[in-house]
Amino acid sequence: MTSAPEYLAPEYVTYAHMDELHELQRPRSEARGELNFILISHVKELLFRAVIDDLDTARRALERDDVPDTCLALSRSVRTQRVLVACWESMNGMSVDEFVAFRHVLNEASGTQSFAYRALEFLMGNRPEGQVAAALRDGHPMLRAELGKPSLYDTVLQHLARQGFSVPAECLAKPPAEQHESNPLVEDVWLDIYRQPDRYPDSHRLAESLLEVAYQFSHWRATHLLVVERMLGGKSGTAGTDGAPWLRAINEHRFFPELWTFRTRL
Repeated sequence: MTSAPEYLAPEYVTYAHMDELHELQRPRSEARGELNFILISHVKELLFRAVIDDLDTARRALERDDVPDTCLALSRSVRTQRVLVACWESMNGMSVDEFVAFRHVLNEASGTQSFAYRALEFLMGNRPEGQVAAALRDGHPMLRAELGKPSLYDTVLQHLARQGFSVPAECLAKPPAEQHESNPLVEDVWLDIYRQPDRYPDSHRLAESLLEVAYQFSHWRATHLLVVERMLGGKSGTAGTDGAPWLRAINEHRFFPELWTFRTRL
């Protein structure tokens, strides 16, 4: 009997290491839904990485005051964020009994442990003191590297200051790892831009692009909450997290806060 010819992977497979990628899904149970859960979790992690790359590109463009390139990168990130939101639809196709059938094998695993997700939050400007301290102490190198840079919103405020807007000095001088706190004087800057969009077209375009990024992130969080409520009801999350109550609380958070609050005064 002649042996089967050796498999030679096509260039597409070797270039993107597709064979290795498909070996990473290793369910711990025979439950029907676990493979899909792992696959979608992997997809979300990779999409987090894509959004991080686009937002970092936007940040670097804004450091050189290149608003068109900044907005182009922000627009790409929004498209990817929409795919992230859509990922919940696949997860949502799982019934609660299917999820319960393998939930126990997760042990202490929790989505809150994703360093890519946390890096994305840090990059956009959500840098709570406790999470920053934990990341600097023993967090993933990606997190420590991110905390050494100004957030995207910090970079936006620095750019606006260079354009002659009256951004408060304390917002510009704070250490990179510190979280930006909402400031009524920053509201004044955005209010001025939106009252005179023809005078400040680049700044107005930048603001609208940023708000869409923040909106899509909030959309992702809100959809996450609905899926968790559908799967867990009032149960605690994995690894002892608070589950839906924690998600409800974080749903109140808004990135680029003054871009939301100034509208009351417009």
